[in-house]
Amino acid sequence: MFNPFTEVIDESADFDLISQAKNGNRDALEKLVLRHQAWIYNIAVRMVFHPQDAEEVTQEVLIKAITRLSTFQGNSQFRTWLYRITANHVLNMKRRGAEMQPLTFSIYADAINQTPDLELPDPNSVPVDVPLLVEEAKIACTTGMLLCLDRKQRLVFTLGEIFGASDTIGSEILDMSPDNFRQSLARARRDLYQFMNNQCGLVNANNPCRCPKKTQGFINAGHVDPHHLQFVSLHVRQVRDAAANTVRVIDDVVDRQYATIYREHPFLQPSERVDWLRQILDRPEIRSALHLA
Repeated sequence: MFNPFTEVIDESADFDLISQAKNGNRDALEKLVLRHQAWIYNIAVRMVFHPQDAEEVTQEVLIKAITRLSTFQGNSQFRTWLYRITANHVLNMKRRGAEMQPLTFSIYADAINQTPDLELPDPNSVPVDVPLLVEEAKIACTTGMLLCLDRKQRLVFTLGEIFGASDTIGSEILDMSPDNFRQSLARARRDLYQFMNNQCGLVNANNPCRCPKKTQGFINAGHVDPHHLQFVSLHVRQVRDAAANTVRVIDDVVDRQYATIYREHPFLQPSERVDWLRQILDRPEIRSALHLA
């Protein structure tokens, strides 16, 4: 699978499609967007949590990128240009969904601790296999933890730790020095690991919090909907497989315990991704700006 965050990237396919798109070739523009759409979407999910909100964010980013495509002259890498648009958007966009109520690790810990430990649901009472519900609870809970980081930390952590982008690539996208990217990533890792080491049984076996114990409580609280799984049902592959060619390695045993959890999260695809892309391209202002055929 194409991975835009590898250290050395062949952008010849992108440049071909850009050239055709600038000449009004709609098919080329669709192919260009679809090469990057899922990566933008997976960034957005980790910024806003809810997949439906992430689809909205992805559309906003794509509209910005598509309408500005004529300004891209090829003097820099397309990756840097496109993902800098993405980064600027997600750092400055209006709050929505899960971001409406600011979270801290303390608040998040209280919410988890107040969720009662319960038996798993009766398999005959739910429409999906119980292990899928447990996996949904695990992914939802650990994704929610990212909201306790500020936006910049969350984005740096997503690029550097989850997608494995190097300090060079991450700093180019965020328009900062590699040293600053490293320092910001180190702070995000420290804060998240400290919380998980004190709270999460996936990282520290001495912690009482266990995903199977919390699953029914999450269902009762509305955080997990057995009839509409937000993460597991969209699972195409794991992040570590999609980002297999990135260069950042997990440094030590302690880091491996929590970083692996995030790299095993699903790499998601937006629902109806071709349909809503075509809806964007059918907007009169988009067609006019790009002289689409």
